[in-house]
Amino acid sequence: MLSDYLLIVPLFLAVGAGWWLGRSQVQGRQSAEPAVAELSREYFIGLDHLINENTDEAIESLIRALEINSETIPAHLTLAKLFRRKGEVERAVAIHQKLLARPDLPESDFLRIQMALARDYEASGLLDRAEKLLLDIIQRTTDTVARRKAQLLLIKLYEKESEWQQALDMAAQLQSGDLSDIRHELAHYCCERAEVVLRAEGAAAAEHYLRQALQYDRQCCRATLIRARVQMAASRWNSAIKTLKQVLEQDPLLVPETIAPLTECYTALGDEYALESYLRQCLQQASSTTVIMALAEVIWRRKDVYAAGKFLTEELKKRPSVRGFNRLIDMHIDYGSRSARQSLSVLRGLTGQLEQNKPIYQCNHCGFAGRALHWQCPSCKQWGTTGPIQGLEGE
Repeated sequence: MLSDYLLIVPLFLAVGAGWWLGRSQVQGRQSAEPAVAELSREYFIGLDHLINENTDEAIESLIRALEINSETIPAHLTLAKLFRRKGEVERAVAIHQKLLARPDLPESDFLRIQMALARDYEASGLLDRAEKLLLDIIQRTTDTVARRKAQLLLIKLYEKESEWQQALDMAAQLQSGDLSDIRHELAHYCCERAEVVLRAEGAAAAEHYLRQALQYDRQCCRATLIRARVQMAASRWNSAIKTLKQVLEQDPLLVPETIAPLTECYTALGDEYALESYLRQCLQQASSTTVIMALAEVIWRRKDVYAAGKFLTEELKKRPSVRGFNRLIDMHIDYGSRSARQSLSVLRGLTGQLEQNKPIYQCNHCGFAGRALHWQCPSCKQWGTTGPIQGLEGE
């Protein structure tokens, strides 16, 4: 309601200014007085509704007060936008279609209205109609700004339809300098496409898209993780290790996602010393509960449970976490005295409830949380904003 109110206020101010100017121009002309009076009446009726926070009634009065002409087209477009935001897409479509029916529309206004109508169709799920309108704008206009807006909207439309190749093809029509604000999204489109062709055509076809993803965004950890997975499937352990280590430079918060595959690679090579060395590097540069627990396991295998428990205890003092604390309790249960095991088992049951069914990942844009890593947030639809939860209940 507040957003609607704030959007309508400028409209009424604009209509009021237009009414005042119109009145000053028609003073002395008796034939114009009824129209001016009618506009004045509708305007002040709407203003009264607005003051009383009757938004819907205010909108209706404003519509009656607005005559369609070149000066009021922006006001009509704003009203239609308001309807679309309120979920009344059919009313927005009706306004835009009524505007398009005017034979004397300037080309610039015609393009603006078509673009707005395409947004209406997109909001109502009529994606084919929206696509057709946007393609028409792209083909007919010589205005580079309007074409770019239509192309960007069409790219997002293809994203909704999971038409990743079409989105990439449309992006290729943009000038290279125009990609700066969508490179991040394009990298994920390439990753989506890589996943598809990996299943259908194999690793070689997927590699093409992974290279393209990293060309769009050098920090794209998703492309790096997919490439490492492909290399591991081919038992190319050294290549996979080199690839996985790149995540430390790309995004330290996602290093926990590399620990399990790295452990698998080093185990396959029988090189636990190298694994410990890299985990200690991560402990210094990108410390996390996952890194600490993995390093404790290595110390346990190379030395004993007491050395591992001591290391874990010291690290938990610096970086306390529920997961780390539970692992420490498990160590004491497995190797403690019988009396201590009984007490610790009760404690472990209580602390285990803190960890069970808790979200592991969270979107840093909208706060959506879950137990799966979504590269596109299911809630806000932003790309690459979800990562491991930090703090006591996370990393």
